[in-house]
Amino acid sequence: MPEDKNCATAAAILPLVGGAGNLTSIAHCMTRLRLGIQDRSLVQDEALKALPAVMGVVEDDTYQIVLGPGTVARVTPEFERLVAESHAMAPTTEPEPTGPPLTSETTTPESAPAPTPPAATQPPPTSPAIPTAEELAAHGAALKARQKSRNATPVKLFLRRIANIFVPLIPALIGCGIIAGINGLLTNLGWLPSVVPALAAMASGFMSLIAVFVGYNTAKEFGGTPILGGAVAAVIVFPGVTHITAFGQHLSPGQGGVLGALAAALLAVQVEKRCRKAVPEALDVLLTPTLTVLVTGLVTLFGLMFVAGEAATAIGTGANWLLAHGGAFAGLILGGLFLPLVMLGLHQALIPLHTTLIEQQGYTVLLPILAMAGAGQVGAAIAVYLRLPRNRSIRRTIKSALPAGFLGVGEPLIYGVSLPLGRPFILACLGGACGGAFVGFFNQLGDAVGSTAIGPSGWALFPLVKGNHTLATTLTVYALGLAVGYLTGFLATYFFGLSKQMRAELNADPDSAPTPTAAEPAPTTAGSATAPGTPAGLGAP
Repeated sequence: MPEDKNCATAAAILPLVGGAGNLTSIAHCMTRLRLGIQDRSLVQDEALKALPAVMGVVEDDTYQIVLGPGTVARVTPEFERLVAESHAMAPTTEPEPTGPPLTSETTTPESAPAPTPPAATQPPPTSPAIPTAEELAAHGAALKARQKSRNATPVKLFLRRIANIFVPLIPALIGCGIIAGINGLLTNLGWLPSVVPALAAMASGFMSLIAVFVGYNTAKEFGGTPILGGAVAAVIVFPGVTHITAFGQHLSPGQGGVLGALAAALLAVQVEKRCRKAVPEALDVLLTPTLTVLVTGLVTLFGLMFVAGEAATAIGTGANWLLAHGGAFAGLILGGLFLPLVMLGLHQALIPLHTTLIEQQGYTVLLPILAMAGAGQVGAAIAVYLRLPRNRSIRRTIKSALPAGFLGVGEPLIYGVSLPLGRPFILACLGGACGGAFVGFFNQLGDAVGSTAIGPSGWALFPLVKGNHTLATTLTVYALGLAVGYLTGFLATYFFGLSKQMRAELNADPDSAPTPTAAEPAPTTAGSATAPGTPAGLGAP
């Protein structure tokens, strides 16, 4: 049964992340289970990757286990239930640790290396080591860890926190976006006229109040009282603001949108924290929430709504101008740079921009262009698969990760295949750039291609595609853009992604590689050694 499968997946993951006591937080986004880890050395990466339901792991500000769309939403509640049960049983049944945790310095008896013979009798390998999928993944994880240490800057950490505000909203955006698409189709065909108003209410209800949810999540993320964040953001969507004048103009409900709600809730958190310090405890329950809503509400009405409204208008105008005047070039840049953003974990910082465009225009024209990066990644992975017919380990990894790649989940292919190999990652970016240029070119011609929601990508974006022309035209442009991305990424990687030396080293089955024996000693030659920790055949991006 599905419930049993999800429970089994959660039960398999829990001990591999160090148990319930090693977790500080549990959350999930569209595709990943995001865990706060207390002791990183207790996490067993390779065992997690070996689980059938796990597509890959990504280490960022949280430890992220890629389960895929749909699956993660079912596994997470089971995982949370198991963690709660473990905490409840901990005082009576949880045994004390009997030994040191397994770390990179301690190994199990089964994995302990054999004693190294003296250098004089050490036999060299009879052939170069053939990198396996596990070695590629380990190399990719090392690159990720190195990049993470370089990106722990205050600005980037702040951007990730901003992204955390919008991630929980994505399921509602998707659901309402699909309903909006169905409603538009029924309206154009003239079908079910009595149902169309009901669908319009369902599709628009969430978007009309999205500022409240943004305010709630902002206060929660930055350490304030969530409901107070929602309360000050609700001022923005209140119909009565039409009677208020700011900067010589009458306000309109929703002016400033999610940007105004974000700013208002951030201000509310600061006001609340200062009130908690200054107000006597006996009066705190009365004065703190009152002052927080009063002060922040006045600043929002007579300042933030106007400023945020101007900023939101500028974003919409700027995006439209960019694609109308430099569509192909803009698409080339956006599509080509998106994979590095994903690699750095910063792609979710674009969510406020997408949400602002959806509020203003009903769709975001940026997401379909950025989705082309995933198409280039898929094309590059297929090329590597065909170029290495004898390396069953790497081919097995690619084969298992491709379905997720077609649906827009690119991390398993990035960190498991293209990034460790180096050149295929760069050529995958080229595929994304060409696909983005194709879609951007049609935007320049006046055929806007947008998405009514954020989150899905690749094939999963088809139900959400919307533009300023007929649905058939918009879907065709998007599909052709994906085809360009697939084809460019494939051809570039097939012919230029793997050098002759890399193909010679990689194109063999690691399981059947010859094992060196002590009976065939031979002197080593200078320059024949591989850098420590880097399997043969692996490149740098």
